[in-house]
Amino acid sequence: MRILVTGATGAVGRIVVDRLLAAGHQVRALTRNPSAAALPRAAEVVAGDLTDASAFSAAFEGADRTYYLPGVLDADLATKQAAAFVTQAARAGVTRVVDMTSAAVTIRRPGSFEMLCDVERVIEGSGLEWTHVRPGEFAMNKLDMWGESIRTEGVVRSAFPDALGVPIHEADIADVIVAALLEDGHAGNAYTLSGPLAQTHREQAAAVGEGLGRPLRFEPLTYGQARAAYIMAGFPMDIAEYILGYQAEYAEEPPEVSPDVERVLGRPARPLSRWASDHTADLS
Repeated sequence: MRILVTGATGAVGRIVVDRLLAAGHQVRALTRNPSAAALPRAAEVVAGDLTDASAFSAAFEGADRTYYLPGVLDADLATKQAAAFVTQAARAGVTRVVDMTSAAVTIRRPGSFEMLCDVERVIEGSGLEWTHVRPGEFAMNKLDMWGESIRTEGVVRSAFPDALGVPIHEADIADVIVAALLEDGHAGNAYTLSGPLAQTHREQAAAVGEGLGRPLRFEPLTYGQARAAYIMAGFPMDIAEYILGYQAEYAEEPPEVSPDVERVLGRPARPLSRWASDHTADLS
């Protein structure tokens, strides 16, 4: 089976490529810059840009199924891009599409969910078999928010020490996507993905330390101190505010643990300590 993978150079897409190849399937990876993709040699890497339908139409030739990652954040463009993608896919004989949106759709968070709902509706109307994969907070985000202080000081700082989160390992997201691509019984389902345990930021810091094999110190910050720290770390002001807004929301309206990883894979999601252990090189 030949499977077209978009977002193939991202944290999730790279694992999807590896898993599909390991399962004995042919992988065609769509990327803007094939020379910089650094994907396995067994993958067929082709140039293409999801914002240009004429540039990626040839990538569907001979493909049986596809993984779709929306490539833009503008609502109108995202919908048009998704429509062009599934139209080309159906025309080429692709039978199944698995897309990755966000848990924002499930909880109907104002802002992003409207755009992602529109993308999902376009895919549902394509005539293809479809499965939506909706991850919540990526554990990978810890690298940007906590990575530098962990590496240099052995400390985690947060403005909301008791805010709960259920961060998910990117490998679990990829495993669900691969299952939906390869197995029967997932068509027409939407899977909301989370880690296996709700933990406060204090508890998450302890879990990361457990995975690294060394204790981490935790220091609470004020909102203003946290915003300044994010900006000093290179985050634009609006992104810093966006991150803190999520954290404030989680402090008052905690996200829930979803059973969907275990439902699809037959095993619990990987804990945050496992994620940290897998990223020891990034956090040391």
